[in-house]
Amino acid sequence: MHPTTSRLVSWSCIAVVAALAIAGEVLIAAAMRQIGDLDDIRTKSGLPGAIRTVISNPTFIVGGTCMALNFFAMLFTLSLVDLSLAAPGIASFNYVGNAIAARLFLRENVDRRRWLAVLFVAAGVYLLAR
Repeated sequence: MHPTTSRLVSWSCIAVVAALAIAGEVLIAAAMRQIGDLDDIRTKSGLPGAIRTVISNPTFIVGGTCMALNFFAMLFTLSLVDLSLAAPGIASFNYVGNAIAARLFLRENVDRRRWLAVLFVAAGVYLLAR
């Protein structure tokens, strides 16, 4: 953490980057489930038809926008927060957040082993923050 950056600002930046990544990944996954098998679409409509189908899906557009905002938020975060804190913090929050979001929004079956892994990751973030 840079000397002029408070802990609250550092972890807020990390949380925003992670939230944008999680939102983008969940929205893109949901869009691809809505669209269906791209091989079938490509067979019927060709590659241009498959591309048109993907980029005309509003859920995909919002997810892609979240991912673009994530990139710029990460650049901003790296200008304030040391990489040795930001990279593991963002990765850890992404892992934990993706497991929770997959269960809540995508209705995926997250098994006990994955929840245990999430618990260990959360403990690691806690230790990293100290």
